[in-house]
Amino acid sequence: MKKITKRILAGTAACAFAFAALSLSCTRVQVQGSAATAFADTSKAAVEIPSESLKVIEALQNSFRSISSGVLPSVVEIDVTEKKEVQTINPFEGFPFDFFFGNPNQNGDSSKNKREYEQKGLGSGVIVRKTGNTFYVLTNNHVAGKATNISVKLNDGQEFEGKLVGADERQDIALVSFEAKSDSEIPVATLGDSDKVQTGDICLAMGAPLGYRQSVTQGIVSATGRSGDQIGNMNDFIQTDAAINQGNSGGPLVNIYGEVIGINTWIASGSGGSVGLGFALPINSVKKAIDDFIAKGKITYGWLGVSLVDVTDDYKEELGVKGKKGAFASQVFIDSPAAKGGMQAGDFIIALNGKELKSQSELIREVGYLPADKNAEFVVIRNGQKITLNVKIEERTEKVSNDNAKLWPGFIASPLTDKLKEKLEIKDSKVKGVAVSNVLEKSPAAALRIQNGDVITAVNDKKVTNLKEFYEAMDLSRNKEIWFDVYNDGHTISTGHYKLN
Repeated sequence: MKKITKRILAGTAACAFAFAALSLSCTRVQVQGSAATAFADTSKAAVEIPSESLKVIEALQNSFRSISSGVLPSVVEIDVTEKKEVQTINPFEGFPFDFFFGNPNQNGDSSKNKREYEQKGLGSGVIVRKTGNTFYVLTNNHVAGKATNISVKLNDGQEFEGKLVGADERQDIALVSFEAKSDSEIPVATLGDSDKVQTGDICLAMGAPLGYRQSVTQGIVSATGRSGDQIGNMNDFIQTDAAINQGNSGGPLVNIYGEVIGINTWIASGSGGSVGLGFALPINSVKKAIDDFIAKGKITYGWLGVSLVDVTDDYKEELGVKGKKGAFASQVFIDSPAAKGGMQAGDFIIALNGKELKSQSELIREVGYLPADKNAEFVVIRNGQKITLNVKIEERTEKVSNDNAKLWPGFIASPLTDKLKEKLEIKDSKVKGVAVSNVLEKSPAAALRIQNGDVITAVNDKKVTNLKEFYEAMDLSRNKEIWFDVYNDGHTISTGHYKLN
């Protein structure tokens, strides 16, 4: 009986196993009427895609793979350490402790109340040059410009100590170097031509967003020529919807040929994360920076010597340049290249070296790229007439560009509109002229005691009623000294004479 029982159990087990094996091999089993359980089936394609369409998609995917595998080895993560100071608070300040024992900082020495600490950060970069054993990595100034310690991490896990070669705040660009064996198979990225980039071009953003090294996102070029004024950058930018997040800064924006067309720099976001508004420095605008950093440790800029302001249509109408594109020189530095070349405050600059200018940002960039000691041709509109000026560009330094004492006239003149009259509480309808704003300390205007809110009614005893007449009266080719009639609070006075030559 026991033997029979064992045989039955064995046979039952074998049947159960065979049934189980049969069930797992089936793709569909009916259970209780119409209910069904589906299992994965790898014997056929998930979806039917026309072969010709599939070839196109596969070709695109293979392109992305090739670009990524070709460029990522030259993309690095940059880990930095910065030393910063924080002001500490004395909990006993103002209490009797100071009365009995004295305040160690009562003589103005606040350094003892400062504490130094280290702050770590990370960003991205791309290897752009190799000279012997030295490799050069392009990144952003806000990533590595103030770092005391720099670590460069490669795609394959190698890590090197980095050294800051040079950094520049105006373009937010920096160059870092590291040393490796000359026979190291570390690739250098290929730089493209950002002037050829057009809206709609496919692009890939690479870097270490949020610390995730060697990440790739794909999108298109959303726009070109975006101004960097809002972040204090002199360059224009390539806008892209390829996802860029914190940590991507300094990484490359790459085209479908695997060429670097930009350096990822900033995002427009309310949350700090990507919302499809990323901006990259065009690579053409920083190619010269690489050479300057290696040769001199800094970028050298050309200097014209004018102060530019954006002007409204009303402003342009008073100047007689309505509908024109260009840059308005509201002030000119005395003894600057501009002044020596005959440029004057009030000139509207419309062309440089045969190229028409669209904005003041473009003029700033183009002048900045000009080499020192070279002549440049400017076309300006003055008193309704086009004038061509030849100016010998000089090298820009902070000392000369920040010297308010030589900035003529030292204030910005604005149209005296009815709205501005109301704001200045000028009730006399006979008062005509130009309004004064942005008077600079130590400037000629400050020396003449001119103040914000004043109204210039005459220049060298010649009445002026609008901006065009104001700047025409200040023609320095005809005047060796200038004085103004100034209206303020119901009174009109004449200033002293300012000698210009």
